[in-house]
Amino acid sequence: MQIEFHFNAPHKLNYACRLLRKGVSQGQRLFVVAEIDVLSRLDNALWALSPSDFISHCMGLDDAFAAAHSAVVLAPELALLSGVHTAVNLGPEVPAQFDQFQRLIEVVTDDPSDRAEARLRWKQYTDMGYNLIRHDLKLKPSA
Repeated sequence: MQIEFHFNAPHKLNYACRLLRKGVSQGQRLFVVAEIDVLSRLDNALWALSPSDFISHCMGLDDAFAAAHSAVVLAPELALLSGVHTAVNLGPEVPAQFDQFQRLIEVVTDDPSDRAEARLRWKQYTDMGYNLIRHDLKLKPSA
């Protein structure tokens, strides 16, 4: 399993939209886990993308057909879905069942409270024996 921390995202939801757009353009299906208010804002942000950047997505798992056929599933708890190998955590805690995925991406802003929560998650993952990959977004050239 691969766990990546993307640090210093200037805006968590904008970065998540770009991350999801890139993953979907590479043929991936992704699962996003976060608190419901964050998911609602992300849902709105995904609908506000330009028509050429549309990402098929659904909120929750209640509609099994939508969850099975959407490129991105947004839900407050992770669930294993056929063909979904990457999970994105926008929440403050280590998500339950994260280890069912091949890849987990943690998005962290430069906000002090978000960074403090990320440090706790980092420690939890390392205590579980995972080797983590760190991506510092401030060190990358802007695209």
